[in-house]
Amino acid sequence: MTDQLPDNIPDILDLIRRVFEYRLEECGPVSGGVMWKDADQQILRLEILLSVISPKDLNAPISINDFGCGYGALFELIADEHMMALGRYIGYDISGDMVTAAKAKYPDPRATFIHSPVATEPADYSFVSGTYNMHMGAPENLWSHYVKTSLRSLWAKTNKVMAFNLLDDEEPQKLADLYYANKNEYLDFAKTLSPDVEINYDYPLHEFTMTIRRIRNSDP
Repeated sequence: MTDQLPDNIPDILDLIRRVFEYRLEECGPVSGGVMWKDADQQILRLEILLSVISPKDLNAPISINDFGCGYGALFELIADEHMMALGRYIGYDISGDMVTAAKAKYPDPRATFIHSPVATEPADYSFVSGTYNMHMGAPENLWSHYVKTSLRSLWAKTNKVMAFNLLDDEEPQKLADLYYANKNEYLDFAKTLSPDVEINYDYPLHEFTMTIRRIRNSDP
């Protein structure tokens, strides 16, 4: 798979950016401002991602990349955890307004928010929650190519574990402008990055979470 993105991906991302900035202006830095139906579902997704952190890392300083961070809800969940006492959180978003809102909401020296379509800093863990769900009617094969290219780029900045969630294409009532992914397709993709892959869809949402762990001395 080539990492060269189609020329119209920046236009699609810009449209998505404008949609989210409109919602942020309407709702403020809350779950509705990043298009979640309610805060409980938003937090459940984030907690599932955080559950992949190894027990030994829960008691040691770690670094976290939050790709598509929005207003920084993930940082709020981990701010008081022991792993963040001397840890580092880096949030990335394609929306400059989101980044500005996150900086204002969490003026914490452990948190860095970056306006960027790609991760720029290495981190122990990389998380992606809901970032790829909206594609604004982009052709499925084009968006799938973008998602995999984006994940491959994020994996290159991940030292230990990358975890992401996607809407499940087995959902019977699909909504327009949202991307529904095939579990087997992404399982095959994940295995091109590492042989240590786990998939979780045993929770009450129509989606799945994929976890990819780095195997030392055997990276592709």
